[in-house]
Amino acid sequence: MSQKLVIVESPAKAKTIKKYLGKDYVVEASMGHIRDLPKSQLGVNVDNNFEPKYITIRGKGDLIDNLKKQAKKSDIVYLATDPDREGEAISYHLAEILKLDPKQKVRIEFNEITKDAVKNSIKHARPINEHLFDAQQARRILDRLVGYEISPILWKNVKWGLSAGRVQSAALKLICDRETEIGNFESKEYWTIEALLTKAAKKIKTRLSTKNGKKVEISNAKEAEAIRKELEKGEFRVKSLKKGQKAKNPLPPFITSTLQQEASRRLNFQTKRTMGIAQRLYEGVDVKGHGTVGLITYMRTDSVRISNEAQAMAKDFILDTFGPEYYPSVPKTYKGKKGAQDAHEAIRPSNVALTPDVVKGSLKDEELKLYRLIWERFLASQMESAKIDTVSLEVENGSYILRASGSSVAFDGFMKLYEYKNDDEEENTMIPDLEEGDILKKDKVLPEQHFTQPPPRFTEASFVKTLEELGIGRPSTYAPTISTLLDRQYVEREKKNLLPTELGKIVNSIMSEHFKDVVDVEFTASIEEKLDLIEEGGTKWTDVVESFYIPLKKDIEEAESKVSKITIEDEVTDEICEKCGKHFVIKNGRFGKFLACSGYPECTNTKPIVEKLDVPCPKCTDGEVLARKSRKGRRFYGCSRYPECDYVSWYEPVKEKCAVCGGLQYKKYTKKDGAYLECSVETCKNKVKLEK
Repeated sequence: MSQKLVIVESPAKAKTIKKYLGKDYVVEASMGHIRDLPKSQLGVNVDNNFEPKYITIRGKGDLIDNLKKQAKKSDIVYLATDPDREGEAISYHLAEILKLDPKQKVRIEFNEITKDAVKNSIKHARPINEHLFDAQQARRILDRLVGYEISPILWKNVKWGLSAGRVQSAALKLICDRETEIGNFESKEYWTIEALLTKAAKKIKTRLSTKNGKKVEISNAKEAEAIRKELEKGEFRVKSLKKGQKAKNPLPPFITSTLQQEASRRLNFQTKRTMGIAQRLYEGVDVKGHGTVGLITYMRTDSVRISNEAQAMAKDFILDTFGPEYYPSVPKTYKGKKGAQDAHEAIRPSNVALTPDVVKGSLKDEELKLYRLIWERFLASQMESAKIDTVSLEVENGSYILRASGSSVAFDGFMKLYEYKNDDEEENTMIPDLEEGDILKKDKVLPEQHFTQPPPRFTEASFVKTLEELGIGRPSTYAPTISTLLDRQYVEREKKNLLPTELGKIVNSIMSEHFKDVVDVEFTASIEEKLDLIEEGGTKWTDVVESFYIPLKKDIEEAESKVSKITIEDEVTDEICEKCGKHFVIKNGRFGKFLACSGYPECTNTKPIVEKLDVPCPKCTDGEVLARKSRKGRRFYGCSRYPECDYVSWYEPVKEKCAVCGGLQYKKYTKKDGAYLECSVETCKNKVKLEK
């Protein structure tokens, strides 16, 4: 009996594919890359056309022997690694090790792991795409040259174990530059004035807009008070009332960056977690009644395109589930950003009939949340636009104009399934039926002081969006880049925000002074464009590497003589070590900051950093509540007498008791309600909104 061998990257993928191919096929996993540049040396011959020295990755010997054995017994070998540059490189190295002819039809790829997609890929087997491999090889060598040539300068002058990176260093500069911008920001005072008006007992909130046709700008309390008095004296008359209707269009299906951003906003998932969950959904999950199923398409993509088959599948589902009025007369298509790699589809469910409700008993909670997000976004992208009735109101008071706008949903369309709010959508005000010339009764005229705010710190979501907009990295690199910055302790999280550490600022300062090209955003983006050009066959990979390395080598030679030794002083605290009497200092460890005795190595005493809340422990009353951080960096609250008292909470308790029942209150926050106190007593649950 003839045997056919299919090699994929992971055991989960192998299990799913084996089910579709039957007994004539053996499916094995390469467990990712099998060859790479050596860790112990540069591994690139810069004097001989940048020839790479690939070696078998340590620990993969037995796996390779098994693959060779299975390949010998097989009539044909198919390389079914992921459909991207990294996947092509793994296939190339597998072909070399297994002595397969890369020009023969040994390469198969599929965007989704379904029976039809897998079987169809075998019918359309192709040779290995050497341009795609060359693009990956160029990227790998460029990254190696930056990492292995610059990092020793950081080890010598700052601290052992530091690293530089082609994408990583440019990304770090963005975070450091934002922090500098925030530090240099000068806040300016300004005022706004709102007028609460009424008509037939119905309130309308208006905002002062113009005076004599020019925008009103109020810079201090004196000006605000003068205008308030003028408005108080005057009469509020409806100048114009415009009614209209506008379409609100659905968003396109997810690409890698938008999935990471939305999962961060809606689910509070970090980018690394999002990609790990998406990988499992793509490779296959055991769904009751269906066996192992790949639930979503490939999750590393920057294309918003979907296949005709997927569009037809969505159409049938929408018509059957929601009715014909929810399907557009012309199917929705979306235009991707310039330079998007359109070979792949957007991220979508492989089979829309496997609804979140159908699969929920088979998925972990986090898997179900992400799958629901992907499923709803895809279906909504193919639904009819929503219709929004709008009202624009202008109220005249002397030479002043006040404005308000309102809207209501005339037809929900895609919003029946998936709602979103644009950043520029104004606060909605309910506006009653009015006529031009109506006199509105004054309720209150309210001046309010504000101060201009500095640009916000990056969250993971906004950082991914910025990396994508600037062309730094590709869908596969966003999550690893953020993880590297955090792992190297160049950046730390404060709640959701990304802040540069002192170490990160020092490294960025050295890189910015001595390696301007490496950290330059436009230069880094231009390299990505050149890698795309290699993939398209438009240029040689060696030419791209050479044009990058010649100026880099010069910078390295200069930096080796010019970079000065920098000593990073530990931050000394007031806390005294109970073992030796010396001060504790703050150190950075694998799980964040901790206290260590300054007498090290003679004294090895360490302890976690805790924050006292001045709140008695609600369980034992003898201890006090301390704020701590979990190993994953999440803030939690526990008793100072632990382990004698095991009180613990994710929410911050407060001293003030509930005004209704006298129970313990916790600080909580939601996007809808903002910050508030909530009573912990189940039968009470009284809420009190907190001021900003």
